[in-house]
Amino acid sequence: MAAEKGRRKFLIQSFKALAGLPLAGSILNACVPETKKVIPGKLKGPDFKAGHLLRKALSVVPTQTETKDVVIIGGGISGLSAACWLKQNSDQDFCLLELEEETGGNSRGGKNAHTVFPWGAHYLPLPNNDLTELLAFLQENEVITGFNAAGLPIYRDECLCFDPEERLYINGHWQEGLVPNWGVPEADLKQINRFLELMAEMKQAKGTDGKFAFTIPISASSADENFRRLDKLTMAEWLIQNKLTSDYLHWYVNYCCRDDFGTDAKDTSAWAGIHYFAGRKAQAANTDPDRVLTWPEGNNWLAQRLRKPLEKHIRTGKLVYKVSLVKGNVAIDYLDIAQNTYHRILAGKCILATPQFVNERILNIQPEQGGNRNYKAFSYAPWAVANLALESPPAGRGVPLSWDNVVYGSKSLGYVLANHQQLQIYPENPVITFYLPLPDEDPAKARRMAYEKKQEDWAELILAELEKAHPFIRENVKNLDVWIWGHGMIRPSVGFIWGEEKAAAEKPVLDKIFFAHTDLSGISIFEEAFYQGIRAAQRMVEGKA
Repeated sequence: MAAEKGRRKFLIQSFKALAGLPLAGSILNACVPETKKVIPGKLKGPDFKAGHLLRKALSVVPTQTETKDVVIIGGGISGLSAACWLKQNSDQDFCLLELEEETGGNSRGGKNAHTVFPWGAHYLPLPNNDLTELLAFLQENEVITGFNAAGLPIYRDECLCFDPEERLYINGHWQEGLVPNWGVPEADLKQINRFLELMAEMKQAKGTDGKFAFTIPISASSADENFRRLDKLTMAEWLIQNKLTSDYLHWYVNYCCRDDFGTDAKDTSAWAGIHYFAGRKAQAANTDPDRVLTWPEGNNWLAQRLRKPLEKHIRTGKLVYKVSLVKGNVAIDYLDIAQNTYHRILAGKCILATPQFVNERILNIQPEQGGNRNYKAFSYAPWAVANLALESPPAGRGVPLSWDNVVYGSKSLGYVLANHQQLQIYPENPVITFYLPLPDEDPAKARRMAYEKKQEDWAELILAELEKAHPFIRENVKNLDVWIWGHGMIRPSVGFIWGEEKAAAEKPVLDKIFFAHTDLSGISIFEEAFYQGIRAAQRMVEGKA
C-alpha cells in the first residue's frame, strides 16, 4: 500500500508539471483541423438476428432428441455459477445452452492488438465477509491468497485497483474521488456530508428481525416494514423528504443510480438507491473496505474462471425457443444456429438462467402448472459501451489519469482505463472504455433509438461527451467500437424489489423448472448473479429454499 501511495504522489506531481507547460491555448488552437476527423470502428452487440428469430416464435418440432439429467439455459454469470455448483456438488449429467458464441452475459470482454478490455461489467467491490461461496471462488482463483488470524481475507495486490483509482472533472479541474468537492459551495458540502453520514447509518441498520436492513444478496435483507416501505417511493423523493436539495448531491446520487441500475434517481426505488451505499460491508486484512477488484478485461476475467472447468458441458450458438413439460420431463427445444438444425433435450430438471423477457417467450407452461406469470413489472435499461483506442493517454489539469474518470454534469458514467492494471505509468496504446446508460422513462423507446443509430452517430455522441473534459481528444482516437446492450440490466423501479411479481417469477414450476437471474434480485451486480445461480442449483438438488 505504501508503494501505491508513492505511485499516486509521483503521478500527481508529474501531471502538475505537464499542466504547467504552454500546451493549452493558442498553440493547440492552431493545430485544430478545419474538418472533423472521421473515427473508424464497428457497431457490436448481442446476436440481433438470433433475437429476431426468438421474437418470431419458432414452432418447429425437432426430430433429434437426447436426454440429460439437467439442462441450464443461459451462459451469463448466473448460469455459469449454477453449472459450477452442480459440477462440484453432484454427479448429474448436465449441459449449458448459450445463445451467443461466448458465455459471460454482460460480463463479456474484447481485445485488440495491445490489450483486453471490458464490454460490460468491469469491477467487483470487495465481497461481504459472509459470502463464503464467493470468497471460496476468489481463493480458488488466487484473488484471495489467504486469511489472517482474525479470519479476514488477504487480497492479491495485482487484483486490487491500482492508484490513482477515481477522479472527477468538475469546475474545470480533475479532483480526486467522485464525490463533488472541488469548487463546491459550503452549503452543498454540508448536505453531501449529511447524506454520507445517513448512508453510513443505513449500512449498520438492522430490522426487528435482527437482519441487516440492506445486504447482499438482497434476499437476506431484513423484512422489517420500516425499511421495506422505502421501496414505495423514488430515491429522488427520499432526498427531498430528507431536505437534501443540493444540485451537486443530486447529480452524484443520479450518477450512482445510473452506475448500478441504468436509471435516474427519479425512476429508482429508494430502497434500491440506499442499498447502493449501504449493502456492502466488506473487511479485508490488507486493504480498505471500499477498494474494488478489477482486471483489464473487467469481470470477463471472473466469467472465464467460472467457465474454465465447464468447457465440456457448454454449447454455444444454441437458440432455445421452447421449454415445456412432456410426460414428466422438461422438453428443451433449440436451434443450432451454425448448422440450422433443430434439437430437443428431454431433461429431468432445468434451470432458466435467462431474463424474464426471454422466459416470457420460451416458457410454454399452462397456468395450472405455474405458468401464469406477470412479466409486465420487469423493465430493462439499455446501455451503450464504447472502447476507444488512443494514440496517447488523455491528460488534464489536476489529478492524473485514473482508472475511473467521470465528468460532473454528464449523463454518461465517464470512462475507465483498460490498461490501468498494467505496470507502465503512462501506457502505450491506451484503450478507454466509455459507459453510457440510456435512462429514458420509456426503455422500449430508448432501445429503438439505440438500435437505429449507426457507428458514426454513436462516435459523434460519445466524442461530444468526452470533449467536455478533453477538447482535443478526437485527434487522439484511432478506433471507436460500440456495443449496444438493448436489455443491459434490470431497472429497480418503485415497488419492484419487494413486489409480488418478482416474488412469483422466481418460484419453481412443479419442482422441475427453476429460475436464476439478476432480474429476480432486482439489481444487476456480480454478487447477485453468482448467488442466483447457486441458489437455483441448491433448490433443484437439495430442495433448499
